[in-house]
Amino acid sequence: MDKTLLRNFGAALAAGVFLSASAFAQTPEKVSAADTRFAREAAMGGMEEVELGRVAVQNASNDQVKQFGQRMIDDHTKAGDELKGIASKKNITLPTELDAKHKAAVNRYTNMKGADFDRAYMREMVRDHETDVAEFQKEANSGSDKDIQGFASHTLPTLQDHLRQAREAAKTVGAVSMK
Repeated sequence: MDKTLLRNFGAALAAGVFLSASAFAQTPEKVSAADTRFAREAAMGGMEEVELGRVAVQNASNDQVKQFGQRMIDDHTKAGDELKGIASKKNITLPTELDAKHKAAVNRYTNMKGADFDRAYMREMVRDHETDVAEFQKEANSGSDKDIQGFASHTLPTLQDHLRQAREAAKTVGAVSMK
C-alpha cells in the first residue's frame, strides 16, 4: 500500500473511532418518565422547603421552629445540589424557581408572625414531610434509574428525621399534628 494512502486510511480510521466515541459519550441516558417526574417534584419541593425555612427563621417566635427552619435551608439546599448533579448527568431539566403554586404557598406564610406562624408552619411541615417520606420511599423501593433511586434512598433518612422533628415542634407550639 502507498504510504500516503496508508496514512490517510489511518487518519480516517482514528477520526471515525474518535467521532464514534464522542457521540457515544454524549448520548444521554434514557430516564423513565416516573423517575424524571420524581426528580422534578423533589427539586421543586426542596426549593419550597428552603424558601419556607427562610421565612421561618425571620417570622417564627419559637426557637425550636426557627432552628427547624434553618435545618430546612441547610439540608434541602444540600440535597438540591446533589440532585442537580444527578440531573445534569441524566439530561433532566430541573426547575430553577418556584412555580405559581409553590410561590403562593410561600407567600401565605410571609405575612404571618409569631405563634400563629409557628403553628401554621409546623402543621404544614408535618403534612409536607409525611408526603415527602412516602414519595422518597416509593422511589427508593421501585425507581428504575439507579442514580435517582440512590438519591432517594440516601435522602430518605434525613426526611424521616425532619418528620420526627416537625412532629415534636408541632406538639411544642400547640399545632394539631395530622398523625
